[in-house]
Amino acid sequence: MLRPLFTFCILYFTFYISSCSIQKQITQSAKENVLAAPVLQTAHLGISIYEPAKNKYWFNYQGDHYFVPASNTKLPTCYAAMKYLGDSLVGLRYAYAEEKINGSTLLILQPTGDPSFFHQDFKTNPVFSFLHNEFSLNKSPIAIFDTIFKDQRWGSGWSWNDYEEDYMAERSVFPIYGNVINIRLVDSSKRDDVKWQWNGDQYFRMFETQNPYFDALANYNLYFLPVDIRKAAKPKISISRDVVKNDFRIKEGQSIFNSASYALVTQRYDLARKVLEDTIKAKIGDVFKRRSGLSYMHDCPNCKEDSIHVANWSNIHSQPTDSLLKPMMHRSDNFFAEQSLLMVSNERLGYMNDAKIIDTLLKTDFKDLPQKPRWVDGSGLSRYNLFTPQDFVAILNKMKNEFGMERIKVILPTGGEGTISSYFKSDSGYIFAKTGTLSGVVALSGFLYTKKGKLLIFSTLVNNHNGSATDVRRAMEKFLQGIRNKY
Repeated sequence: MLRPLFTFCILYFTFYISSCSIQKQITQSAKENVLAAPVLQTAHLGISIYEPAKNKYWFNYQGDHYFVPASNTKLPTCYAAMKYLGDSLVGLRYAYAEEKINGSTLLILQPTGDPSFFHQDFKTNPVFSFLHNEFSLNKSPIAIFDTIFKDQRWGSGWSWNDYEEDYMAERSVFPIYGNVINIRLVDSSKRDDVKWQWNGDQYFRMFETQNPYFDALANYNLYFLPVDIRKAAKPKISISRDVVKNDFRIKEGQSIFNSASYALVTQRYDLARKVLEDTIKAKIGDVFKRRSGLSYMHDCPNCKEDSIHVANWSNIHSQPTDSLLKPMMHRSDNFFAEQSLLMVSNERLGYMNDAKIIDTLLKTDFKDLPQKPRWVDGSGLSRYNLFTPQDFVAILNKMKNEFGMERIKVILPTGGEGTISSYFKSDSGYIFAKTGTLSGVVALSGFLYTKKGKLLIFSTLVNNHNGSATDVRRAMEKFLQGIRNKY
């Protein structure tokens, strides 16, 4: 009996010494490469490194402290989308209804928040194909029924003065073109129809968009402030958008203008409706919910009776879910993240509301996180978000256990790709991680395979640095590469 006990004690002691040794070595490396880095001297920092196979932390430095995570917030959003959006996105719900007013069959559309509709990332558009074919064949009147969007166009705590930036596109129930417009200057030497006289229409045609239907529909307006660009081959101008409508003002600028993208005022689904009406050549009305039923407010705006009865809803699937999640994580697409969380809300709750779905997820899927986060949006644009490094380790571990590393390796960028295209190039295929960046905030959380074949989950969160984000990332890169090479 003594020999087995003695052997067990020796093995336990060896394991304990080894664990202490790893922790001591990583602590020393963190002091040299991270804590001593000049750019991090006055910053707040949290690091957690975890080995899931042995269910133990290799290193924790303020891992239970809260930090603003920036776009690392997309990790819980991604988890929820992977779990609840299925293999393919529901691009639209539709139903046929008998209309009492004139006896026709009404095609009712219920948008689902799918951000892929007419988005340049996607070559196919099943929702548009369905609507085009359906109206061509049946000529049924069409109406939109929206009772599900119960949120605001901007997220809680978003910076209001970024309202026109393309990275802060408005959230909506029926997005189109990513709720963004790209305006570019026309090369007058290649456009015979452009005449350089002072004429509002001709000036308008000096600019065009990369969104095919916006020019024809005039869904936006260009206004020239005191500036004359007729004689300038490469005019120095800037364009800004009004805060409440799609009016763009052109004025003198400091740099040569070629093209730029701007967030659009979407007005729930009005923009999508205008484009659809032009493309399928059909007038699209509205369905309103009354206490006793539904009314179709198209040809009879003063109708007071309940005029329609809705049958069962059917789904049109648009794109594979991971074809949305990959660009969301690779380029840190805020709009995809926001719409993904709203779509999860719709699938789980039957309506779209960030606060409600976040509360639901924190009470169910994320109820066992080490520290309860303050989570307010899908993208991480808000500084109200607060997570700990240990929270992200737990979320990533849930991802691995529930969806597997092969799927994760497709969705998260590796070294030399996406937002880490300039980092970890020698470790491509061995690190898969999500960045996060705001002014004074640098985050990186993900998976790391060591050269000895160990899989680690890590989270590094930096707040309140006042230097170069690149210098912060280089310090973290050196630290993580050291762990990979040594263990």
